[in-house]
Amino acid sequence: MRWLTHNFGWKLLSLLVAIIVWWNIGNDPDLATFISAPVQFRNYPSDLEISSPIVDTIDVETRGPAGQLSDLRSAHLSAVIDFSTVKSPGERTFTLTSQEVQLPRGLQLVRTVPAQLRFTFERRATRELKVDVPTSGVLPQGLSLDSIEVYPPALTITGPESRVRAASNAVTDPVDLRQVTADSQRPLSVFVSEPEVRFVNAPQVTVKIHVKRTTK
Repeated sequence: MRWLTHNFGWKLLSLLVAIIVWWNIGNDPDLATFISAPVQFRNYPSDLEISSPIVDTIDVETRGPAGQLSDLRSAHLSAVIDFSTVKSPGERTFTLTSQEVQLPRGLQLVRTVPAQLRFTFERRATRELKVDVPTSGVLPQGLSLDSIEVYPPALTITGPESRVRAASNAVTDPVDLRQVTADSQRPLSVFVSEPEVRFVNAPQVTVKIHVKRTTK
């Protein structure tokens, strides 16, 4: 009895607050909304790469109390795909459920758009590409181009096997011959047109331009 009467006012106030909170939640209108969520990957295989188009976000339709839905955009919602079953190259399909898209308690997952994600996995490959140096314009009068040297002459690329095989020569930014008045060298960035591959090291080379004077 003493336990019930001790701090009775505070206990009564706490009970009233709990009843008010419960009442507000119970009377919160049930709404639905769509929210965009990034796609993340767990247990990505170390020797494989995705060669199919990447879906980096999905739309999530969810339903629940209005108050909780309003807080959903700050909840850092994401779809987490587990790649632990991917052991070899090939196509794999993953269905998005409440296991992949975990919503806060009280909210219901209605659907995702798209409902499934399909990936094509390939072995990772590497290859050296010769570096070409394109030129533009013409040398000033009295000069002719003797040679162009590139260091290093080739760079290593890596990525999905089929994309690495399809990649053509790497090219530097163009050299404007109109600006060349003597032997010179300059660092130039290197570009490869295949978007699925990347350079192993910094995509930059040193280009040495050798000219000679023409006789009249």
